Amino acid sequence: MTKPMVLIVDDEKTTRDGLRAALEERYDVYIAEDAATAMTLLEQEHFQVLLTDLRLPNEDGMKLIARAKSLPKPPVCILMTAYGSEEVAVEAMKRGADDYIAKGRLQIDELEMRIARALKSQTLEAENVSLRQQLDTKFGINNIIGEAPVMKEIFEIVQQVAPARASVLILGESGTGKELIAKAIHQLSPRARAPLITVHCAALAPTLLESELFGHERGAFTGAHERRIGRFEQAQGGTLFLDEIGEIDASIQIKLLRFLGERTFERVGSNKTLTADVRLIAATNKNLAALVKAGTFRDDLFFRLRVVEIHLPPLRERRADIPLLAQAFLREFATENSKSVKDFLPEAMEALQRHNWPGNVRELRTAIEHAVVLCRGNSIALRDLPASVRHAGTPDAAEIGEGFGANTPTVHEAEKALLVRALKECNGNRTLAAQKIGISRRTLHRKLHTYQLEGM
Repeated sequence: MTKPMVLIVDDEKTTRDGLRAALEERYDVYIAEDAATAMTLLEQEHFQVLLTDLRLPNEDGMKLIARAKSLPKPPVCILMTAYGSEEVAVEAMKRGADDYIAKGRLQIDELEMRIARALKSQTLEAENVSLRQQLDTKFGINNIIGEAPVMKEIFEIVQQVAPARASVLILGESGTGKELIAKAIHQLSPRARAPLITVHCAALAPTLLESELFGHERGAFTGAHERRIGRFEQAQGGTLFLDEIGEIDASIQIKLLRFLGERTFERVGSNKTLTADVRLIAATNKNLAALVKAGTFRDDLFFRLRVVEIHLPPLRERRADIPLLAQAFLREFATENSKSVKDFLPEAMEALQRHNWPGNVRELRTAIEHAVVLCRGNSIALRDLPASVRHAGTPDAAEIGEGFGANTPTVHEAEKALLVRALKECNGNRTLAAQKIGISRRTLHRKLHTYQLEGM
């Protein structure tokens, strides 16, 4: 394992040599007698630790630390001085020092402990930065694919609304990516380090949804054997995303309205009022304005929820994005299935752009997964696409589309059939079968195990 690199800067030779001798067993130690020499070394090598005296010729240690901290990959900086005082320590920290130690009381064991602690802190911070970058990549705007003007406008709205506390209502058909937009808003907001809690309102009965959102006390109802912390409390400091908000009943609507007005609520079975610092984002594929007119959704809640409204267009209204999305899904599923599929043949792409995509981006994603699994070469052909997509725009397309869900095999069924056919055509030779399908032998073995076909 490579040793961490430490630069010791001190104008006293005995101090430099003594510290090097004490630390060189655990660290790769360099020495410098002044700030200019030290800075040259810092610009040439990536040091993990800078250990510098306060008093140096021509430039003091604090200025050296300030310069070191301006480097692209700054080291952990520890200031040593014989002139120990609280004022010096405070000033050192202002200049960017990570730690401070008085030379008169310097013990090598303590110095090694402080270096190790500072390095651990630096590693944790680097990991946190990496994690935040990964989250930004996964949930930020860059992960939502779209070049159509309407999508660019949505991206601008997301970036504007993210820093605010205002409630956001996301409207759009099923499969348009409403949850991705909610995640992007959260991740770009000051609440990004706090939880993003998602609740699918249509998945729970009204009584269960109330408990899910607000929690309950022990004995609040039959089966409530212990206290439950609700999603509002779990989302403290963060964001609560309520998907399918149009499905909630009147009693839940009243409680949500109160929370949006006062930021307070009670657990089921309790009279104790609780508060929560939670931002609310809601989404629905229903026409809430029509539900308000029909009397099934409160108008005051509707207006509270849609302080900012974002309307996601269906995929058929942004067909220019279909090639971009298809290519992104192709890369994803080619990697996942260890296949060397790289692009689409022209007739396949034409079919993708011809299809009306009633299931929107979610349907497109599933169709590309289907095509990648069945693809026998390096390019997706028309025959690899689901029947409903292959025949889009033809006179019998509607009939085929209706029969697709009931009669066409699922992706897994089609994949299993493909494996069986390839093995039969290759007389059980797995190497040839893998080559025929366009996957590795290892991937073939894994899929045979998944579908319980090892005996073939």
